Amino acid sequence: MKKFLAFCLVVMTLLTIIQVNFLYAQPSVKDPNLKVKALVNGFTFPTSMLFLDKNNIIVLEKEGTVRLVTNGILQPQPLLSLNVDTKNERGLLGIERIGDNIFLYATVKDGQVINRIFKYTLAAGPKLINQEVFKNLPGTPGTNHQGGKLAVSRDGYLYSVTGELQRNGKDQNIIKGPDPDFSGAILKTNPKDGSPAPNNPFKTNNSNDPLNWYQAYGIRNSFGLGVDPVTGNLWDTENGEDSHDEINMVSPGFNSGWKLVTGPISGSGVTENDLVNFPNSKYKDPVLSFVDSFGITDIEFLNSSKLGPDYTYNAFVGDYRHGNLYRFQLNPDRTGFKLDNPGLEDHVVDNSAELNSIIFGKGFAGITDIKTGPDGYLYALSFNDGTIYKIS
Repeated sequence: MKKFLAFCLVVMTLLTIIQVNFLYAQPSVKDPNLKVKALVNGFTFPTSMLFLDKNNIIVLEKEGTVRLVTNGILQPQPLLSLNVDTKNERGLLGIERIGDNIFLYATVKDGQVINRIFKYTLAAGPKLINQEVFKNLPGTPGTNHQGGKLAVSRDGYLYSVTGELQRNGKDQNIIKGPDPDFSGAILKTNPKDGSPAPNNPFKTNNSNDPLNWYQAYGIRNSFGLGVDPVTGNLWDTENGEDSHDEINMVSPGFNSGWKLVTGPISGSGVTENDLVNFPNSKYKDPVLSFVDSFGITDIEFLNSSKLGPDYTYNAFVGDYRHGNLYRFQLNPDRTGFKLDNPGLEDHVVDNSAELNSIIFGKGFAGITDIKTGPDGYLYALSFNDGTIYKIS
């Protein structure tokens, strides 16, 4: 009987392995000179990662656990475990480092559901100590559209993005709606004290006015912020409602158009005069949009020549539904993409041929983060199979 049970256990294990491999095939890239390999797996719904150095990576899990990878091995004990609200798109969502400080973006309950940016000191070990509440942001009423990604500006300030949370205010281009409240906005904040960055485009006489922190508004939801290392320009990715996921270059004062516009404004039935236009704001069409909405996620500029000169400073973008990795070369002034592919002259991907022309890699099980590693290679974090992949 014991032998039979042991045999059954082996069969069940093999079937599980076969099923996992069937569901999530080994990712691949089109360039035969490059290869993809799994660096480390075992994560549960990972959302973001941060390279501390060549040996250590911090990975966030949606349920609130902060994991550490050392020398390619996932450590059994977490660095932190936060009590987070995980309903729908809520959870532990974003991480960034500025100097000796680590910032985490998480949805928490503190009397009410809010999105909170925590600040920690990075100590030897590594360890995260001296927890502070850096900034509280809205978290309701929507359980989706939380935003959560963080990035660092070239001048050392912290970018954060909050989704629109199903609100209907001026932040969402509803002219008669409530005043700005940090929803559907990208903020630029002093990492030392949480004050607005001094060069923000919207300055008011009220020091508590959320507009003082804004770089952009009219954001539906974003799973990706990236800073171009060449120009310092901020870029974001945005999810459309039923169509038109977007990639945008976020100039200071950028109005992304939601809830009145997704994709090019020419197809929306409205004009810029119908939008909420704060002083110094400017609407601009996406650099690229996708008619089919498939959950576009992170954007990363490869700050390295390790994959070859053709890939240096290219933009790489992931998606959730297909598990594709897209690659874009930028135009000479790096304000848009070189879209020489047939049919993309309108900056809209509206069929499978156009989509295939920009695919760099396939088979990633829902990309949530992309990073240039300290070794100069490209890394992708996969949500559904809990794996960091290395492209080299």
